[in-house]
Amino acid sequence: MLQRYDDRFCLQHRTPATVVRILYYCQHVLGVGHFHRSLEICRACSQAHQVTMIVGGPDISVANEPFDFLKLPGLQMDDTFSGLTSCDPRLGLEEVKQMRINTLLSFFKSTKPDCLILELYPFGRKAFRFELNPLLEAARAKSTMVLCSLRDILVEKKTDRTMWEDRVVATLNNYFNGLLVHADPRLVTLDYTFGPITLLDVPVHYTGFITPKPRLEARPTIRAELGLGPGDAFIVASIGSGSVGSHLLEAVAAAAHCDHTPGSFYFHLFTGPYCPPEVIKRLRAATRQNLVVEQFTDHFIDWLAAADLSVSMAGYNTSMNSLAAGVPALMLPFDQNREQRLRVERLIGEHPIKILDQMDLAPEQLADLIVAQAQESRYQTELDLDGARRTVSIIEGL
Repeated sequence: MLQRYDDRFCLQHRTPATVVRILYYCQHVLGVGHFHRSLEICRACSQAHQVTMIVGGPDISVANEPFDFLKLPGLQMDDTFSGLTSCDPRLGLEEVKQMRINTLLSFFKSTKPDCLILELYPFGRKAFRFELNPLLEAARAKSTMVLCSLRDILVEKKTDRTMWEDRVVATLNNYFNGLLVHADPRLVTLDYTFGPITLLDVPVHYTGFITPKPRLEARPTIRAELGLGPGDAFIVASIGSGSVGSHLLEAVAAAAHCDHTPGSFYFHLFTGPYCPPEVIKRLRAATRQNLVVEQFTDHFIDWLAAADLSVSMAGYNTSMNSLAAGVPALMLPFDQNREQRLRVERLIGEHPIKILDQMDLAPEQLADLIVAQAQESRYQTELDLDGARRTVSIIEGL
C-alpha cells in the first residue's frame, strides 16, 4: 500500500531532467536504528528528488515526511529470533512473502526508478533474499543504478564467515553500482569488520556519519520549559528502540534516587517504543520530582542538546546524535556482539565519552560516574556528520 504523508516535493529549483526517482528499501525487524538513519537519508534526497521509502517491519510512528512510503505486509523476527514471522497473525508467512514479492516487483515496474538503494543488503537481511534477489534481477534488466546503504561497523559473523563474505562479494559485483558507507574514514573504514574489500568491483563511497542536527534554540528552550537553572545538571538516559537495555534505565533510576546524587541533578528517561510494558510500569512507579519517564520523542537530538550528560547504549544513531549535540556521555555497549563496543572504543579518544560495563550499574557507583561525567565540558566534534547531504551528492554524481 502506497502511503503519501506529505504531497510536497521540493522540486521547484530543479529542471525535470535532473530529478532522480529513488526507491529506498529499509527493513527493520528488531530495533529502529536502521529505520531512522534511512529516514534522514530520504529526507535529504527528497529536497531535490522524488523518493519512495519501502518499509515492511513492525508498525512504527512516522511524522509527516516530504516523500512517499510503500508499506509492504509486515514481517518481523519470531520469539526465538531464529526466523521470520508475519506481523499480522491472520496471514501465514509464505502468504506474506508472496504478497511482498508481487507488490515490490509491480511497484518497481510501474515507477521505473532511476536509483534503487538497499539498506544493509547484502551484508545483512539474508532472510529477505526471497524478495530482494528478484528485485535486483528486475533492476539489472532495466539498467537501474543500484546502491547499498551501510552503517560504519558490521555485526561480525561468528560462523560461516568465509561463506558470508563470498556471498556478499558476489552479490555486490553482480548487481550493484556502488557502496555507500555512512562513516568518516578517519574514524573507521569498512575493512575494520569486512575483510575482502579488495575483491569488490564496485566503488566504495564514504559519506560521513548520518545524524540530524539539534535546533539552535533547543537547549535554552527545553531547559527553560523544565525550569532548570544554570547550576542544575540535566541527565538524559535512553536505550534506542527499547528492545534491549532496559536494565540500564532501571539502573539510572536507582542512581537518581541514591544519596550519592546531588539534589540539583534532574533525570529524563526515554524508554523507546518497544520497551516491555512491565519495565515502563516499574520505571514510572519510580518517578519523582527529579525523574521523568517518557516513551519516545521525535526530537531526541534536541533533548541531548539540552542535556549535560547522555547515558545510553552505543548504537550508531545515539552515538552520532551525542556527537552532533556535543554532549558528554556514558555508553553501555550491547554485549551480544562487538559492534557497539568497537564503535565507542573508537570515539573515546577524542570525545568526553566513557564506556560503562555491567559492574558499573550498581546505584552508588553509577551515581558517582554520572556526577563526575556531567562536569565534562560540551564540545564540537571534528568528525564529518554531514553524511545525509553528502549521500545526495554522491547519488547525483553517479
